Amino acid sequence: MASFGRPRVLGRAIVLVVLILALAIGGLVWFDFLGVVDAKGMLGPVYRLLGVRVRGPSAIPADSPVLLEEERFAKRLEALAARSDELDQREAELLRRDAEVGQKAQELEERGKALDDKEKSFNEKVKQYDNKKANVEQNARYLTGMPPAKAVEILKSMDDQAVIDILRAAEEQAKAAGENSIVAYWLSLMPPDRSAAIQRKMAAKPSSLP
Repeated sequence: MASFGRPRVLGRAIVLVVLILALAIGGLVWFDFLGVVDAKGMLGPVYRLLGVRVRGPSAIPADSPVLLEEERFAKRLEALAARSDELDQREAELLRRDAEVGQKAQELEERGKALDDKEKSFNEKVKQYDNKKANVEQNARYLTGMPPAKAVEILKSMDDQAVIDILRAAEEQAKAAGENSIVAYWLSLMPPDRSAAIQRKMAAKPSSLP
């Protein structure tokens, strides 16, 4: 009985293998027909053996919607690429202008700092001038209130420019008060050569302070 059942199993196996091959080949033919897969190279000999004409690739018509859509898509890509280039150029131009604006802003800031420094220096000089003028006027009032001989002794210890400033301040104070100036008397009490030098410098430089 064992030898009798073995041929039947073998026959069934052969039938199943043939059925599977037939289904595989049929499915491949069907998928090729539908265009899902391209099996013409593999099935060409079988088609020719069975006398079936092999379906070759057909060219897409010029008015095909697929071709037109691809053309429109290509044009859109070109337009997008051109737009991208334009945006890149604008961005580069904006960066260049931004750099120029930054440089000009830095130059303006530096100029502003320079002007601030000049203004500060000028104000400092004005303050020093005002302080010097106030000190000279105060010294002139002190010396005017002293005995002339004592005042001259103090003036003789100063340099010529300081003496000139005090003499001019004393003259202005006397003029403002409507009184006679004591400057001429102070000069008369000084040594002749020192008095002459001071008067010569006063004539050469009319301003009261440098």
